[in-house]
Amino acid sequence: MSTSRLLFDVEETIAYVTFNRPEARNAMTREMYDELVAVCDRVEADGGIRVLVLRGAGGKAFASGTDISEFTAFRSREDGIRYEHQLDAVIDRLERVRIPTIAAIQGVATGGGCAIALACDLRVCTPESRLGIPIARTLGNCLSATTYARLVDLVGPARVKDLLFTGRLVDAAEAASLGLVTRIVESSSLAESVRELASTIASNAPLTIRATKEMIRRIQTARRIAPADADDLIVMCYTSDDFKEGVDAFLAKRRPQFKGK
Repeated sequence: MSTSRLLFDVEETIAYVTFNRPEARNAMTREMYDELVAVCDRVEADGGIRVLVLRGAGGKAFASGTDISEFTAFRSREDGIRYEHQLDAVIDRLERVRIPTIAAIQGVATGGGCAIALACDLRVCTPESRLGIPIARTLGNCLSATTYARLVDLVGPARVKDLLFTGRLVDAAEAASLGLVTRIVESSSLAESVRELASTIASNAPLTIRATKEMIRRIQTARRIAPADADDLIVMCYTSDDFKEGVDAFLAKRRPQFKGK
């Protein structure tokens, strides 16, 4: 299962996935997304695994979102819709994993990386960590309806608007106060703290945990709109001149000049 870009290890009853592109702040490629789905299938097939932990290599990022080069070939209205639906399928698979999932966040978790962390059941971060989805000041795209819904479930509509309108990243303390993360631990003890948390969960009744997780997921899902009901907004953003400008500016390492077109 392990590749050079996504590592998979098992220690007793705990499985670990490591996003392994530290030179790119663990930006996700399509292949890495596909491998994450394969991991979800694998841990469910293995009856001995009780908890899945996701983490990033290098200490500077959990994951910094989708690799921007993935967007350079976007031309038609279908490209943005296809991308958001594909990303939804990956994150939905992660959300549906029957065992508990923990995001161990060190450094930044932004964009798609933040969306992955939000789909985990628990998020443990270090004091230096920062989280957010800064698309309003970077690419000029938008999120899927499901990702917006996860954010609203966690922090409420007004705070989602604050975070997305400003495009700012929040530090660990604010993230905890908002409910984006569940625990803050020192960098030096992150691995051990996550291991202890995972071990505690793994020692409890698996069916109780499975029922609790699935019951909450069903309640949340019942409040969500159909993905296709948001396609018009996805098309508006991904076919815009602003999105092309955002991608070009990001790759050129300059500030984008958005014009609302």
